[in-house]
Amino acid sequence: MYDKIVLPYEFNELEPYIDAQTIETHYSKHLQTYVNNLNNLLKGYEEFTEGKTLEELLKNVSELPEQIRQGVINQGGGVYNHNLYFSILSPSACTTPKGDLLEKINQTFKSLENLKDELSKKAIAQFGSGYASLIMDKNKDLFIKATSNQDTTLQDGLVPILTIDVWEHAYYLKYKNLRPDYVKNIWNVIDWDKVNELYNK
Repeated sequence: MYDKIVLPYEFNELEPYIDAQTIETHYSKHLQTYVNNLNNLLKGYEEFTEGKTLEELLKNVSELPEQIRQGVINQGGGVYNHNLYFSILSPSACTTPKGDLLEKINQTFKSLENLKDELSKKAIAQFGSGYASLIMDKNKDLFIKATSNQDTTLQDGLVPILTIDVWEHAYYLKYKNLRPDYVKNIWNVIDWDKVNELYNK
């Protein structure tokens, strides 16, 4: 059985950047639906999931029976992407990366501001639903990538450590069609301490 993360803050604690109603609906309704759908899909396929984390399941999705493969990509990706998104947000966010991650950001993007600018542009430009993410490979090199729907980069051996959800349900109640305003404001609650932790894992 796979589950959503325990939300590490109250629904209203990310205000004014993300409102309480959005967080509650997004976490309690949308994410919970992905959890329910994934676990229902996997009933009868326990031999393929036993002892595997969700990340491992998605990395090796090609080894699953064909009849559930796309469902795992859609529903499992929904759980994985949302868990990552909610985990890196914080009302007391550290706004600057540190150590090896900061060094790699400066080496790759020249500055933190350049990284934020590139990632923001990718998020705003994503057509339809999806995510824009900061990804690392097995050598801990960094890349920016947009993905559609609930796809992940795990099958390609690339692990996201920061993601911006640009499905409309992530921002529409507060920002309506103004996705750029949502993307601009989300940097106030992205916690670089958590991103550091994921990078150094």
